[in-house]
Amino acid sequence: MPDLKPFLVLGFALGGVFAMSGVGLVVLYRATGVLNLAYGAIGATGALITWSLLDAGWVPDWVAYLACIVFGGAATLLYGVLFGPPFSARDPLVKATATLGLLLILLGAMQWVWGRDPHGITLPTSRWNYDLFDARVSGTQVIGVVFAIVVTTGTAVFLRVTKVGTAMRALADDREITATLGVPVRRVEAAAWLGSGLVCGGAGLLLSNLVGLDIVGLTFLVIPALAAALIGRLHSLWVTLAAGFLIGIVQSSLTAFSEVAEYRTLTPFVLAILALLWFATRRRQTPAGSSR
Repeated sequence: MPDLKPFLVLGFALGGVFAMSGVGLVVLYRATGVLNLAYGAIGATGALITWSLLDAGWVPDWVAYLACIVFGGAATLLYGVLFGPPFSARDPLVKATATLGLLLILLGAMQWVWGRDPHGITLPTSRWNYDLFDARVSGTQVIGVVFAIVVTTGTAVFLRVTKVGTAMRALADDREITATLGVPVRRVEAAAWLGSGLVCGGAGLLLSNLVGLDIVGLTFLVIPALAAALIGRLHSLWVTLAAGFLIGIVQSSLTAFSEVAEYRTLTPFVLAILALLWFATRRRQTPAGSSR
């Protein structure tokens, strides 16, 4: 039996980033009806910009790190402002397909500008090492876990107690009625795009340190986040948080077993399919007219 402690530590960290990204996807979907498939590509582009600034050496390191987060928020907000209104009345599938186009544009731009994958980003927190249950834990891994919980808690409180958060929840229930009540729909949607993008930038920065600056790999790390959001049924922030941690832990732990290590990337698909099948079975077993 292999020692799973190092893999569990990494799994918690990755799961935290997956959960944080999943929460960003859920909030955006609830407010705008858009499932942003370009989430990973935006984070990857921001991480590459940070790497370029660090490599150039003409700006302070903290400015380079902040650039990744700012790019995530700015790029996502710009897309939402330009393409959100034209697609607002379209089906969710059409909206998601449009973001897939953004993913391909960003992926092509990254390959053209940066070519081969550059070296990874080393955050200062990765040098803060601790011993926890005979396993070595870095500061970045701790941040990955803590940020996920903080972002989920903060988002839940924001949606519950603020006017903008209440408007976002109202948009999720009925967009047309919310608009007729005088709620500035465009501004609320812009806030959702911006908040989701900032989380996206932060996730890209953390992942670039945890898994390296693999352009394609970072781009498609949206899949575990998307799976966590689907397990949360694109509604529950806390289920999304738990699902993100579960996906990260299971996927990382499978690395320790050589027989199945090459199939670990299937983890998000398998867990999402099992969850969706369970939801479907439970719905069929629920008597008509009973509360859900």
